[in-house]
Amino acid sequence: MAVDAAEAAQIRSALVRLRRTTGLPVAFGGLVESGQRQVRISELSGTATGALSALAVTSGNGLGGRAVALSRPCAVTDYSVSRQISHEYDLPVAAEGLRSVLAVPVVVRRRVRGVLYGALRTAQPLGDRTLGAAVAAARDAEQALVLRDEADELLAAASPPSAPASGPAGGAAWEQVREAHAALRALAPRIADPALRDELLRACGLLAAGDGPAPGPRLAPREVDVLACVAAGATNGAVAERLGVGPETVKSYLRSAMRKLGARTRTEAVAVARRTGWLP
Repeated sequence: MAVDAAEAAQIRSALVRLRRTTGLPVAFGGLVESGQRQVRISELSGTATGALSALAVTSGNGLGGRAVALSRPCAVTDYSVSRQISHEYDLPVAAEGLRSVLAVPVVVRRRVRGVLYGALRTAQPLGDRTLGAAVAAARDAEQALVLRDEADELLAAASPPSAPASGPAGGAAWEQVREAHAALRALAPRIADPALRDELLRACGLLAAGDGPAPGPRLAPREVDVLACVAAGATNGAVAERLGVGPETVKSYLRSAMRKLGARTRTEAVAVARRTGWLP
């Protein structure tokens, strides 16, 4: 089954952090296959062989399967003789020469989406500090996957509007479009994947003006972000929280946008931005 390349990249990035922060020489991991109760090991870091590559780990089996089944981190000091786990995968683990191993599930919206492993080639306890660093790496991957999910949901829900219908239904539809536009603009800067971020911004452009803003004042991306939130009814404090910036920064962007648009009030700035195609 094909692995989502962008999600696999998040696992790969988390493994790099895991090795750096824990000092463990070996890390590997993979994603839960869609519709399956198993993790496919697709990412290897620091391994000496290909013994673990493409290994399918079933929920409940071995160390990683135990972590999936319990939705919590698990560790063993000496994999081959541990009584805490079953031993379906002893051969590939032994071929790689691994002894002390930890497995941390990547849990998104209460569902295990993947597993990160870290390992030593000697049998020695993996302390709380090491396990904590591994968990932190998994949390990074979880946040990245949450952002991707949110972006995908917004893109699926947002379709470029045609001429708005008249009446209350048409007004409600436009408000939904505007809320989706503001949410996409707020989300885009938090997306690490450049391709997905560009896709979000293209969707914003389609929602706002089809082929893009009309000739006129050129607004900076963050000025558009602030105006989009203001248009959705957010206060400066709410805009700051949503965009992850300070209230004074929001005021600065808003003043700059108002000056460029020739507007004297925030309401007028939103109206001009809509008329010139910066906002839906």
